[in-house]
Amino acid sequence: MTKFLPLLSQLGTRHGSRSFRTCELKCANQCDHAQPNTSGNEHIQSVVRSAFTRRNMLKAGAAGAAAAGVATLATNLPATADQQVYGGFPKGNGDFPGFGGGHGKLTHAAVPPNRKDDIVIPRGYEQGVIIAWGDPVEYGAAKFDAHKQSAAAQAKQFGYNNDYTMIVPLRDERKSLLVCNHEYTDEYLMFPTGKYDLATQAKIGIAAHGMSVVQIERVGHTGQWRRDKHLSRYNRRITAATKFDVTGPAAEDKRVGKVAYGTFGNCSGGVTPWGTVLSGEENFNGYYDVSGTTPAEYAASYKRYGVPTTVTKSARQWSLVDPRFDLTKTPTEVFRSGWVVEVDPYDPRSAPRKRTMLGRLKHEGATTTITADGRIAVYTGDDEKGEYIYKFVSEGKYDPDNRKKNFGLLDAGTLYVAKFTGDGNDDGLHDGTGQWIALTSHTTSYVEGMSVADVLIDTRLAADKVSPTRMDRPEDVERNPVNGRIYAALTNNDKRGGAFPADEANPITVSHVREKFDGPLIEKAGNRNGYILEITEEGDDAAKTGFFWTLFLVCGDPTAQETYFGGYDKSKVSPISCPDNVSFDGSGNLWISTDGNVLGSNDGIFTVPVAGPQRGQVKQFLSVPFGSEACGPLVSEDDKTAFVAVQHPGETDDATFEKPTSTWPHTDKFPRPAIACVWRRDGGRVGS
Repeated sequence: MTKFLPLLSQLGTRHGSRSFRTCELKCANQCDHAQPNTSGNEHIQSVVRSAFTRRNMLKAGAAGAAAAGVATLATNLPATADQQVYGGFPKGNGDFPGFGGGHGKLTHAAVPPNRKDDIVIPRGYEQGVIIAWGDPVEYGAAKFDAHKQSAAAQAKQFGYNNDYTMIVPLRDERKSLLVCNHEYTDEYLMFPTGKYDLATQAKIGIAAHGMSVVQIERVGHTGQWRRDKHLSRYNRRITAATKFDVTGPAAEDKRVGKVAYGTFGNCSGGVTPWGTVLSGEENFNGYYDVSGTTPAEYAASYKRYGVPTTVTKSARQWSLVDPRFDLTKTPTEVFRSGWVVEVDPYDPRSAPRKRTMLGRLKHEGATTTITADGRIAVYTGDDEKGEYIYKFVSEGKYDPDNRKKNFGLLDAGTLYVAKFTGDGNDDGLHDGTGQWIALTSHTTSYVEGMSVADVLIDTRLAADKVSPTRMDRPEDVERNPVNGRIYAALTNNDKRGGAFPADEANPITVSHVREKFDGPLIEKAGNRNGYILEITEEGDDAAKTGFFWTLFLVCGDPTAQETYFGGYDKSKVSPISCPDNVSFDGSGNLWISTDGNVLGSNDGIFTVPVAGPQRGQVKQFLSVPFGSEACGPLVSEDDKTAFVAVQHPGETDDATFEKPTSTWPHTDKFPRPAIACVWRRDGGRVGS
């Protein structure tokens, strides 16, 4: 019997709380490889000290996009779903302008740093698990049993390593649909040692990736939500083998085509004004094997995306059961990965779509807003050291009265990439101006020597040619629904100051970290703790191409000299490291989840006001269990619930199914990734 082969020769942590195993399984050790961006384009760190400024050209004021408004969803749904859905969207995703605010400042107690194997929450709050890996999703799902698992069973059960989480409404206010990604699998923790051969593990793993749509219900009038005890007709599993329609200009190219199978490596996402959910395919390159040679014509593209070109066996070796994952046999298959996918949660019979007009890269999310003239803008980060931030603006306008018409909006428009310029002022601030540079429309390429399809398929290579700014792992990029500004999480870059020169937007070249929870702060080279970038677009209009930017947070331990918290008193903030995803509550307060904390404690979710006297006051709202990553976050429309997706609990190098280092959520003797919710015991708004 072929067993699952050992992947690692080292134990311990390598990037803060991230283990060697997490790095191997999640992103194929991308940090260990030569950086794929060798363009020589300016780094954000060098931008910070440049001398040019256009700040005075930018207009201040309320979000212009708010004038566009957001219509209720009930008027736009197809006939099959219209009677089940009520209007409105969750406020917590930051995707829509025009929401009100004024629910008061953040008053929750700060959770202290810790290494507990549980979700730790403020006093006065309660928590509960909504759904965990293996729970039933579709009708006919087998009862979960890790000792008797099969691909057929997993394809109807909740998948592994839940990441992006969105809640979309139903007409019954007590019920909603939860939609989430399943980013990757950890076969060491999923399977009893020696129980399944490698081929069986591969088949189960393919079924454990993808997405889930699950109906949930509110518990009474509280902020608690739980999995609906009745499996809904909306419930759905999408796996790494599900058939997708491919749309947009690249679908006409022979490298891609109009049909693709599966989605995997999915990280963050977004929700559209017409109620569909977007999901970004991120670390897709680590899923492909090479058994022989690959075509020379694709060598530059493969290299730029970190795709193997020599004989290679990936960690999971899916090519054993599906030749799509052997690039010697199917060299164009990799071009069907790296897209933003769109799923209609209200129509489980609809084919999910891969929207090629949004470009092909390692998408960290795809969050939407409405421009001042009613078009759709989509923001996304390319999550790797030295990569770029992108924006798409549709050609057509959103029609609140015709849901079906809106389904084509993401196939026609213009794709942009961001360039940041520092103001050069020695004022102690890291700020400046910037420009969205057009790469291509759906009909015309603006990159010399590349067709529209070329730009969309090899978006990284196209962007290299127009000199945008290389960033420190740009992850989630979202628009604040209250103030109209864009907030981007730049997670970290330990090569900043070395291979990546400093600039005004990426200024940190030495960071303070802790190698142990109770150890001292020590200096290490690079930007180890990350930033939160704040962008104000001209006229607060997402359609404009000019913007002003500032580093709102320079993360880390507040006692470290390099940190900055929006100008707030650093003695009164929580330490925060490696921001990953961002979200907003109804008042426009920023909620941040972290991944890879290098300050010795568990990752968590943090809150911070972006305006008023508390601007920059970071407070930890919760911490996630030992060895896990905090995903989400999401605050409900009524601000009464905070949702968190707990990914890879106990994923340490020495953990096995039989000897785990976490057992959260403590329903079994092994860990199960799960989505949980937190609410106030008195029924009030979370955070305030």
